[in-house]
Amino acid sequence: MPPAAVARYYAYKAVNAVELYRPIMYLYFASAGLSFFQITVLEAAYNVTTVLGEVPTGYLGDRLGRRNGLVLGTTIIALTLAGIGFVGRLDESLAFPAFLALYVCWSLGYTFRSGTEDAWLYDSLVEDGDSFSELRGRGESLALGAGVVAAVAGGYLASVDLAVPFYVAAAVTFVGALILLTVDDDRADADNPSDGTTLSVSLDAVRVAFSDRRLRAFILLYYVLFSAATYLAFIFLQPRFEAVVGGYGLGDVETLLGWYYAIISLTAAGFTYRAGWIRERVGLRLWFLGVPVGVGLLLVGQWLLPVSAFLAFVLVRGLSEATRVFAGQYVNDRIDAVGRATTLSAMSMVSGLTVIPFQLGSGLLSDAVSPGGALAAAGGLLAVGAIAVHLVVAPVATEATG
Repeated sequence: MPPAAVARYYAYKAVNAVELYRPIMYLYFASAGLSFFQITVLEAAYNVTTVLGEVPTGYLGDRLGRRNGLVLGTTIIALTLAGIGFVGRLDESLAFPAFLALYVCWSLGYTFRSGTEDAWLYDSLVEDGDSFSELRGRGESLALGAGVVAAVAGGYLASVDLAVPFYVAAAVTFVGALILLTVDDDRADADNPSDGTTLSVSLDAVRVAFSDRRLRAFILLYYVLFSAATYLAFIFLQPRFEAVVGGYGLGDVETLLGWYYAIISLTAAGFTYRAGWIRERVGLRLWFLGVPVGVGLLLVGQWLLPVSAFLAFVLVRGLSEATRVFAGQYVNDRIDAVGRATTLSAMSMVSGLTVIPFQLGSGLLSDAVSPGGALAAAGGLLAVGAIAVHLVVAPVATEATG
């Protein structure tokens, strides 16, 4: 990948990471009158849309050009964020259905980016023989670094008005679409019938990938169990943090959340920046055995010892970001270039479908018990499930280090 293209990729990743709303997102929904169960319904709707949209949008990314898919997805996300900021001002009876409609749009925006972004990056790197893990890891590290500044700024903006971070993030996200327009359009290659990318060929690529027994075990471990547990940790971090901070009387929750998210992002940036170093010394097989079990135990521990929640969420985020980089490398190495975006989107579709019961169940459990209790249940399921998967079929072969 030429230096100029690398710079644009890094700029795009950094701009997309300016999610000023992240530290207060679920507190914002609660302030609009939503219950924990309603919040999980929003997340479930997001994943239903992902299930229905992943393969079609991945196929469009293969056929119409990855850059165009990314531009469209980024623009949809920017408009959705602005809409979410506005909806919070509506009457409580109107807020939930409006949020629900916007979550569907939000999901569609991300489905245009999920498989397409990795396919765009990986295919460019394959041509030049560069390291996917190294470049993607550094891109994620830069993005997380930008997220540090955004988290702190978002916390302070939210202390003025919880809707402001959404408006500002919408404007910055739209800049990402403008950056993408400076990237070479690959639509000409996609339109060339010689590349073999037809719907039937793309679906055949998905079938071949899912017929691999070891890859199916990896999908169960990472795209189902690990993704579901870490997703729930992200959802319930804010109410859990609020509960623990309130118990110790540490001060203004919104501002503290901004700084806490900054610490989380810095830690995650460190993990992803050193992704290549970690992979060489630990190895993917040991990583995908130890980390899911470790993350599960951390989520159980934050419930048994509440003060440990502060450290647990930091480690869970750092480990999950590094794991996402390794999962992208591992899967991309084992699927064909033709239909790559479609196959990656299909795997995201599996994740989106299977996480829905986790979301709804955790929402009910959270309302009945507490967010901490819901996370502990998810952590226990992850730890036990990860061990069970490895006992049946090792998801990663011993020799898999790339």
